[in-house]
Amino acid sequence: MQYFTSDTHFFHDRLLGISEFSPRPFLTVEDMNETIINNWNTRVGENDVVYHLGDIAVLHTRPEKDSLEQIFEVLDSLNGRLVLIKGNHDSRALFKYLEKNNHLVNGKPKFEFHDVGALIKMNHRQYYLTHYPMMMGIVKQIINLHGHIHHYAVPVKENINVGIDTPESDYLKEKPAFGTPFSEAEIEEMVAGKKVDFAKRK
Repeated sequence: MQYFTSDTHFFHDRLLGISEFSPRPFLTVEDMNETIINNWNTRVGENDVVYHLGDIAVLHTRPEKDSLEQIFEVLDSLNGRLVLIKGNHDSRALFKYLEKNNHLVNGKPKFEFHDVGALIKMNHRQYYLTHYPMMMGIVKQIINLHGHIHHYAVPVKENINVGIDTPESDYLKEKPAFGTPFSEAEIEEMVAGKKVDFAKRK
């Protein structure tokens, strides 16, 4: 199975509590991290692939190696193979550290890396997977899955925010628990729901 997520922001203490930027009702980053990890692993299996569209973690300690080790430990505890697309909070040093400590999961690397984005085909559509939302103009059968904007949504029906704070999960009949990567079926439901929503606005 394939899953999709973005903007986990592990360790990012400025996101704690109810704030204008990102309402995450946790008292500590440990609580937030544990919740995301548990909900992720409840859904994702070892053989699954999760596309993470950037802003993995925000942790600035000295020496830097301590931060990188802590982030690696969290990512290594997550089920599945992770296809990581670089976000604005993801450093080159992090990707290098993950690559250096990469290992095989059922014969395939645990981590795969993309600086800008990836293109996949799924359910008779093309999906551009990027951190930042793309303004593609009028397109057919192309959807941009993205993160970056947290609890906002791009007012374009072809753009779907898959971040863990996304308001576009309101298009789902059943919202997954916080931090759970979205399934292919949920992506399709969000795409269909946003299309219907925009048709009503005309």
